Amino acid sequence: MTVAGLSYNVYITRELNLRDAEDHGYYAGPEARPGFALYGLFLTVCNDGHGFRTPQTAFTVEDNQGNRFHPLPVRRSNVFAYRPRRLSHAACIPDTGSPAFSAPSGGAVLVFKFPVGSLENRPLELLIQNRAGPSAPPQTKRVELDI
Repeated sequence: MTVAGLSYNVYITRELNLRDAEDHGYYAGPEARPGFALYGLFLTVCNDGHGFRTPQTAFTVEDNQGNRFHPLPVRRSNVFAYRPRRLSHAACIPDTGSPAFSAPSGGAVLVFKFPVGSLENRPLELLIQNRAGPSAPPQTKRVELDI
């Protein structure tokens, strides 16, 4: 889907098990406490247009009851984390050849913590909101997630 001239593609969403070596690399924070689960949302963002564009987006997951969840902060050292940056024509996040690009998920990760009960309030949707500047109205697109 395209938001503010950039294409967003969610490759996979899955529960993270921090006791697994691969998943621990995706998120080095604390494990979810009982009644909660950590989920990784793996995505790419590409500039398919001309010129330079910088993602100015906020990500939110919403369940069918209207509960909203925001990505957890990740450490600067996390090479798999989604980090917006200026993209030239045909450039993507993550960079081709980077650890996030080469990992089995093939995308940069956003980590969410959900109450287990909300995982039953399907469908869950990812809201991608462009935080537009003063000259353009905000734009929000929704993507149904397969969690």
